[in-house]
Amino acid sequence: MLLRKAGSSYLGIDGCPGGWFCVGLDADASWSASVIATDALASVAATATAALIDIPIGLPDKDVEERLCDREARSKLGRGRGSSVFPVPARASLQASDFAESLAINRRRTGRGISKQSWLIAPKIRVVDELMQANSRLRGVLRESHPEVCFWALNGAKAMRHNKKTAEGRDERMMLLRKFYPMSHIIFEKATSRYRRSEVARDDIVDALVLAVSARLGAGRYESLPVVAPQDAAGLPMEMVFHAP
Repeated sequence: MLLRKAGSSYLGIDGCPGGWFCVGLDADASWSASVIATDALASVAATATAALIDIPIGLPDKDVEERLCDREARSKLGRGRGSSVFPVPARASLQASDFAESLAINRRRTGRGISKQSWLIAPKIRVVDELMQANSRLRGVLRESHPEVCFWALNGAKAMRHNKKTAEGRDERMMLLRKFYPMSHIIFEKATSRYRRSEVARDDIVDALVLAVSARLGAGRYESLPVVAPQDAAGLPMEMVFHAP
């Protein structure tokens, strides 16, 4: 049965075509997995002991060319998986009406451009940025992470060998997840039978799973890239957190 609880103790949240795919794990064997709408994100996160989300939170602005956490994450992941860490747009560029305008604003603010991939997730970045600024109680609960960094940490500081969108990459990641949370394959199978690919991509499910497992293992006490995270202009930390066994 695919559980659809209002909230769980430890959450992993990843953006998906249908909104946000959320995996919730409790201290016992209960779990949840569901697509949630953007307007439910705050209420779901507020119920959690700890929640990890694969979306930038602290944003670069004037004279900040690149976040240190992104640079360190790419270095840890290496050439194979480092490209999964997209350049993060400046806060001002999120208000642009199209990619060209966003690119121009970002160059004025930071001295560098942004990728098309970053622009495509800009609406979700803006949603989370506004949410974190408006809900101070979520700070310290809902924190930025990155699935490939989490896999790197769980794998003994070794990046995954295969691309996550391939069958080999999915199998590699699921095998590792089962070592730390044996029911991972059940959650994956239930979610894939429940949701069409047009709602949730298969790698979105795996990404949310590793975030939830890392949140549960870390219980809100994580390692961080960088070790001491600088704050952005809104006082939000520019960091990526993860659990290192």
